[in-house]
Amino acid sequence: MSVTELVIEGRERELAPGLVIKRILPHAVRRHVGPFVFLDHMGPVDAGPRGIADVRPHPHIGLATVTWLFSGVIMHRDSLGSVQPIRPGELNWMNAGKAITHSERMPEDGGLVHLHGMQAWVALPKHLEESEPFFSHVGQGVLPVVHEPGARLTVIAGTAFGATSPLETPSPLFYVEAKLDPGTVIEVPETYAERAAYVAEGCVTIDGAEYGVGQLPVFVPGARVALRAETGATVMILGGEPLDGERHINWNFVSSDRDRIARARDDWQAGRFPQVPGETEFIPLPPA
Repeated sequence: MSVTELVIEGRERELAPGLVIKRILPHAVRRHVGPFVFLDHMGPVDAGPRGIADVRPHPHIGLATVTWLFSGVIMHRDSLGSVQPIRPGELNWMNAGKAITHSERMPEDGGLVHLHGMQAWVALPKHLEESEPFFSHVGQGVLPVVHEPGARLTVIAGTAFGATSPLETPSPLFYVEAKLDPGTVIEVPETYAERAAYVAEGCVTIDGAEYGVGQLPVFVPGARVALRAETGATVMILGGEPLDGERHINWNFVSSDRDRIARARDDWQAGRFPQVPGETEFIPLPPA
């Protein structure tokens, strides 16, 4: 019996002219893995100041955004007044809670940026969906790094490989960047009920099957999963405990209540969301 329950293929989306991403979650065959309800692979792309990779102010509810870069830099601004450049090895965790607005732009004081990274959304537990928004940044050299032969494992969030991220998460989960040399074998943690691995760079084999960039194998609960790098590879390993009920996703809004999403759409359309200080642009509400 295979240890892989299903394989999700990332679908290309053009967020802006020249900015192509791979959208992995949500997918028709699997809407979430643990509390992870959204996963995008950004780039790699060369972007300049106020260029193709700029994302104008937009709203969120009911989730936490998790930004992780392999290369480049993004300038984060939000309606709480946070202004924070994000660089490789640094974690941005933005808890939207009941309402937040933010922008993600290229730095204004540089030339071309080679941008490559991941953005995930973690659905908040029902009792925290209307919590107060907050922003957390963990700088370089703070997150735990586990070294195994041929592997460098950065524990971005949660607990895995015997290490725990300093960021407190709203529910049991894990999120790890695995940098692997060719021929390296690691075992995916068995602690969590739902687990998956996204190949961001290179090629790996699992249980005799080969996976490349853009593929997310989702694993059978409780199965022992050995992952082997056939080339140098970067793999994002993630998962957690099942959600406390289904989540609805509409544009940038996540909620267990469809009516709440309808209210959020109305609030954005009517200009009732908090604004990002110093920014006047915004992304219009798309059709329902």
